[in-house]
Amino acid sequence: MSNEILFFGGFLLFIMLMLAIDLGLFSKGNKAVSFTKAAIMSTVWVSFALGFYVVLRVWGDELHDIQDFARLVEVTEKHLHNIRLIPGDFAASLELYKRNLALEYITGYVVEYALSVDNIFVMVLIFSSFGVPAEYYHKVLVWGIIGAIVLRFLFIFIGAALISEFEWILYLFGLFLVYTGIMMFVHRNQEEEIDPKNHKVVKFASKYFSVYPNFVGSKFFHNENGKKYVTPLFLVLLVIEFTDLIFAVDSIPAIFAVTKDPYIVFFSNIFAILGLRSMFFLLVNIIHKFHYLKTGLSFLLVFIGAKMLLHHWLAGWGFTTSHSLIVIVSILAISVIASLIFPKKTKPADL
Repeated sequence: MSNEILFFGGFLLFIMLMLAIDLGLFSKGNKAVSFTKAAIMSTVWVSFALGFYVVLRVWGDELHDIQDFARLVEVTEKHLHNIRLIPGDFAASLELYKRNLALEYITGYVVEYALSVDNIFVMVLIFSSFGVPAEYYHKVLVWGIIGAIVLRFLFIFIGAALISEFEWILYLFGLFLVYTGIMMFVHRNQEEEIDPKNHKVVKFASKYFSVYPNFVGSKFFHNENGKKYVTPLFLVLLVIEFTDLIFAVDSIPAIFAVTKDPYIVFFSNIFAILGLRSMFFLLVNIIHKFHYLKTGLSFLLVFIGAKMLLHHWLAGWGFTTSHSLIVIVSILAISVIASLIFPKKTKPADL
């Protein structure tokens, strides 16, 4: 069995174990998740993500079974790693590779985690529009994340296969991200609205399923008089999944701007998604305070798209993954600090 399968299989087993523990220990009783519990879980998931950085930094060569200099050159060229190997010095070159691999992972993680914040804005809107009781948020998000993992897996490895076969797709991704960033900036101050009855996902589901008119506790399905119904909570889950699908169209190309290794894209993506749930409960009541975050995310997408379009020139100029991480963190830090220093002015109440 190859090292790639063992490494990837071990990662999936760890993720499934953590989700099973989460479902078993934290979903009982359908209680609303407190700020304290959300802070603890956020810390746990971020710690796991940082711990995986250490795993890649120390054992990253095991992922692609790099045993000699020829294999190192092959992997580096295949995944377009922006590093200069040292001919004749396998040990030093391997250290460069592992350092860069871990850095690509953590940069992709930061990008995905940041873009997930925009997803939280929409999730808050979905829950409030459908009138979902707070105690059911956790169950919907857990099952939503399980679906997101499957979708991301398909998106990432199909995308990697296309990039490997047609490198020019990177330029399409870059143009798309620049366009998305510009449109996000243009519409950053628009109030988003969701009409539950006329949402396209609700209309589609209502066409093929019998929908029960009311919530039935935390159930997704309900039997009555021998007939099976889907509940409004199941419709909310479908809307959440559809929303994540839309966000994946932005976030996955964004991480391919950081690394072309599909495993690193997947690892960084999944850790960010797993931390999204706890981050949702951490930010749900204060996210409106970060009103410049959408502006920051728009600049972030434009930067990443431009990096994709100019990646050959940037590599020639010595622009490394470290520089990308500095720019990304700086954009996010400025948008958060600006939101806190210059709070959004509230409209005076009508007398």
